[in-house]
Amino acid sequence: MKILVIAMSGIGDTLIATPLIHELRANFPDAEIHVLVRWRGAENLLRGNPYVNRVWQKDPIEEGVLATSAFLRQLRCEEFDISLNAYTQGRLAYRAVAAVIGAKLRVGHAYENISWPDRAWFMHKMAPEDYSMHCVENNNRLLPLIGAKPLLRSTELELFLTSGEHTWAEQFMAKHSLGTRQRLGIHVGSGATKNLKFKRWPLDHYIGLLKRLTAAKPELAILLFGGPQEKEDHARIRTEIESPSLFTPETKDMRQAAALMKHCHAFLSVDTALMFVAAAMKVPNQIVIEAPTLNATNVPYGNPFTIVRNPAVNGRNLEYYRYNGKPLQGTDEELVALMKSVKVDDVFNAVSKALQ
Repeated sequence: MKILVIAMSGIGDTLIATPLIHELRANFPDAEIHVLVRWRGAENLLRGNPYVNRVWQKDPIEEGVLATSAFLRQLRCEEFDISLNAYTQGRLAYRAVAAVIGAKLRVGHAYENISWPDRAWFMHKMAPEDYSMHCVENNNRLLPLIGAKPLLRSTELELFLTSGEHTWAEQFMAKHSLGTRQRLGIHVGSGATKNLKFKRWPLDHYIGLLKRLTAAKPELAILLFGGPQEKEDHARIRTEIESPSLFTPETKDMRQAAALMKHCHAFLSVDTALMFVAAAMKVPNQIVIEAPTLNATNVPYGNPFTIVRNPAVNGRNLEYYRYNGKPLQGTDEELVALMKSVKVDDVFNAVSKALQ
């Protein structure tokens, strides 16, 4: 049997699909399990996963129509028996990709934007999406559609690091004498697709928070995580805050970042891929600043966390963002004001409490 898991929507969504992959291996121990992802970062996170036989990666936007069409024809020649579109791939295009690949049995979720091509051609069986349960549970609802069921005693986000990656993190800790200090990880960024940059907490607010933390807790080591997208932000932070307590580790990828997160006592972010990496690494005391994109489906899974509530969102998260392929609802100005409403005092108090 050949099974394909399609998890193209985001890096974090691919990590969230790892429990589904493990369940598939438990149900079909002799199957060939392949995973299709869009982002190189997602492919990177699946490296070393013992439950996956092969990972396919292609970014249709970056590669263009001709290269993507040829790639999908190659996948069609693999003649998969089953394909599963993992949650949250609400765009019609993701179901169309499954149809082009043409597994004998294609399953996914019935999103609110379901249309006649889904029923007539794209999907054979669909489980209704449920915003009251986590993406992991939504994914497990696909199992009965292929004659399987949840078998694992415990369900966790899974990231399999190498001994070399753990050694790199330990060497970073030793080089900067961090072993005896409390360590707080922070990610100031957010997703870059659609208009998701507007779910960021303002950089000025982060700078205000860091000034207070470095003054009130000089023994605290603060590690700023991120990739090329955060480089400019980190440079500005280092310019405005001259403190020996600030560190910007030059991690080459999310795997090195994950290995270093393992040594953090707390982690602060909005809902980003790195938030899920922190959950996979079981970083204690996760603090999540509530963005309009946060809801029950995408909180840190299997790890304790605290939410710093956004008074402007006020429980209306699903009015701003749903898994229907549309961007965040609202003007740029409205969304910026929305995130500004989370005060530095509230985040400082949450971090201080977590570090107690």
